[in-house]
Amino acid sequence: MIDTMVAVSTCSSREEARKIATALVSDRLAACVNVVPGIESCYRWEGKVNWDTEFLLVIKTTAAAVDQVRWRLIKEHSYDTPEFIAFKIEDGSHPYLEWIADSVT
Repeated sequence: MIDTMVAVSTCSSREEARKIATALVSDRLAACVNVVPGIESCYRWEGKVNWDTEFLLVIKTTAAAVDQVRWRLIKEHSYDTPEFIAFKIEDGSHPYLEWIADSVT
């Protein structure tokens, strides 16, 4: 099995989501980033429950690059505490997983 991962994060605007996605793909830290618009997030922050409309980033990368992805995302992000959650891909289309691995350096 190829050592690939999916990471997720959220952004407050389409512009920020596109900026982060472009940086990750251009720098070959991610093979692909899906930007999913219009998600609603309910969360507790500074003692209050908040609702916001956000953009979800679905980042396809490798285990070797995931630390650099996290660092770059945090550097580019406007949130004080940006979401970054990464999951190992346990199974998938072998050609697609190879494409991820070949696209990330």
